[in-house]
Amino acid sequence: MNAAGASSPFAGRNARVLTTLIALLCTFVFALALTFPALTGRVVDQANIIPAETRSVIEQKLADLESKSGIQLVVATVASLEGQEIEPYANALFRSWGLGEKTKNNGVLLLVAPNERRVRIEVGYGLEGTLTDALSKVIITNAITPRFKTGDYAGGILRGVEDIITVLTTDASEWQKRPSLRLDSQQTVDPTPGILAVIVIIVVLLLIVSSGFRRIFFELLFLFLASGGSSGRSGSSSGGFSSGGGFSGGGGSSGGSGASGSW
Repeated sequence: MNAAGASSPFAGRNARVLTTLIALLCTFVFALALTFPALTGRVVDQANIIPAETRSVIEQKLADLESKSGIQLVVATVASLEGQEIEPYANALFRSWGLGEKTKNNGVLLLVAPNERRVRIEVGYGLEGTLTDALSKVIITNAITPRFKTGDYAGGILRGVEDIITVLTTDASEWQKRPSLRLDSQQTVDPTPGILAVIVIIVVLLLIVSSGFRRIFFELLFLFLASGGSSGRSGSSSGGFSSGGGFSGGGGSSGGSGASGSW
């Protein structure tokens, strides 16, 4: 088969498996270095920027969404990204919490880091075709960051949540018909491919020079293969409340889809 007819080794399922393995590895590494807030509810306001009244409104909207659709949307604010970029931090936090149902991967995380002035919408595998990267960027650009620029964090988060829910519960084509919600032709280049390439290089180098890292890597690889390609923690296959009465994720996963913004 000639070069033109050969399929790329990073196409299709191979790319998804590679991305998942890298994300698993990143989650493990970040978990060693970072301290994530506990998943105590549908709104985790570590940065303390959401007033109680607005928080109650948001929590009710998130509970209604999960009750009607099974989609688990969680809002989180953090006091610090601990020196990390928001993209890998959000993905690691999403996986640590296991948002969404394990079999459907229907979780979404809206993460705000006010000290670093960064925001991200992280989308689970199962919702990538609905809450696309482009629509996530539209929501951040049009609904969230303009309010953040004026110091209205609560208003930006509430409006972002409402727009995310609208996208998840209506036909995406309706959004495309609204000129005010279309992306500008000039957009920032998605850094994800470059980040993945750097991670691959680092992983390969560590596999060569560190026997301890090789052991950890292949243990993670074994666990991934043994679980049939699904990541996330064990437990209930649905989101919501655990048997102990506390809020929890359902074991869902994300491969890094979504969008980020700053103000």
